[in-house]
Amino acid sequence: MGVILVTSRSFSDGDVDLVERASRAGHRILRGPAHHDLEELRSLLHGADAWIAGTGEVTEAHLAAAPKLKVIARYGVGTEAVDLDAAGRRGIPVTNTPGANADAVADHAVGLMLSMLRFIPDGDRRVRDGDWAVRRGRELGAATVGIVGFGRIGQGVAKRLSGFGSRILAADPYLPTDLVRANGAEPVELDELFRHADVITLHAPGGQLLVDAGRLAGMRRGTVLVNTARGDLVEEAAIADALRDGILAGFAADTLYGDTAATHSPLLAADLADRVIVTPHLGAQTTQAVDNMGSLSLDDVIAVLKGAEPAHPVTAR
Repeated sequence: MGVILVTSRSFSDGDVDLVERASRAGHRILRGPAHHDLEELRSLLHGADAWIAGTGEVTEAHLAAAPKLKVIARYGVGTEAVDLDAAGRRGIPVTNTPGANADAVADHAVGLMLSMLRFIPDGDRRVRDGDWAVRRGRELGAATVGIVGFGRIGQGVAKRLSGFGSRILAADPYLPTDLVRANGAEPVELDELFRHADVITLHAPGGQLLVDAGRLAGMRRGTVLVNTARGDLVEEAAIADALRDGILAGFAADTLYGDTAATHSPLLAADLADRVIVTPHLGAQTTQAVDNMGSLSLDDVIAVLKGAEPAHPVTAR
C-alpha cells in the first residue's frame, strides 16, 4: 500500500469520492496542512510515497525530508512554488492539472467584469445602507476586452465574451496569430492591448510584473482591470494610485500579493471600496473544477506508483 500525502484543502471535496478511488487502487490518503510548514509536515513527508500538493511551497528541504517520495502532483496548474530542479535531481516527476479549472476561472473572470462594469457589489452595499441612488454602468458587449495570456482560460473567456458581442484583443507571445484568430480574438502586442482595451483581464503565469505605473500611464482613462491569475502580476500601489486618478475605473481580482497575508494591501483602502472587488480565490472553487483537479492529480499519482508514466508531467523552466 502506498501513502499519498494530500495538502490541498479541497481534494475529494466535490461529488467524486477520491479517497475511495485511492483506496480501491491500494493506497491510503494522509492529510497535511495546506501552508506546507516544514516542521508540521516533516513526519508526514517521511512516510509519503506520493504528494498531492496545494499552493504552498515545495522546496529542496521538503524533498530532503521525504526519502520515499516518488511523485509530486501539483493540485492546480501553476508550478512556480515547486522547486522543479530539486525534484529533477532526485528523480521525482512533477505533474499538474492543465485545464481542470479553466472553465471555472473563465466564468469567474467574466463575472468580475460584469460586477465591476455594473457596480453590483457596491450597489448591494449601498441598498443595505438605505441608499438607492443609481450609478450608471457600461455594457460588456459595447467594450473592447483585452485578454493577456491566451491559454485555456483566456480562450475560455473569449468564448464566453463572444455571446456578449465584445471586441476581443489577445496578447500572448507564445501562440501563433492564426490560433488566436481561430479562437475569436485579434492578436496584438501587449502595449497595444493596454492602450486600446476598455476592460483588461490577466491570465498570464506568475513570476512577472505586467502592470506597473508606466503601463498604467499608457491606458485610456476609465479602464477596468481584472486579475484572476497571480497577485505578483500587478503593482498594487500603482493600481491604487491609478484608481484615485481616474485612469482605472475599477479593479477586480481573485488574488492579492501575499493573499491571506495581504490585509494591509493598498487596494483594500476604505476610499477605494466602491471601485475594487476582491474575492478569496473563488475562481477555481466549483464542484466540477475540484473534481477535475483531484481526479487528474490522483490519476497521475496512481500511474507513477504503478511504474507507469504520468499523463501531465511538468519539466523544469
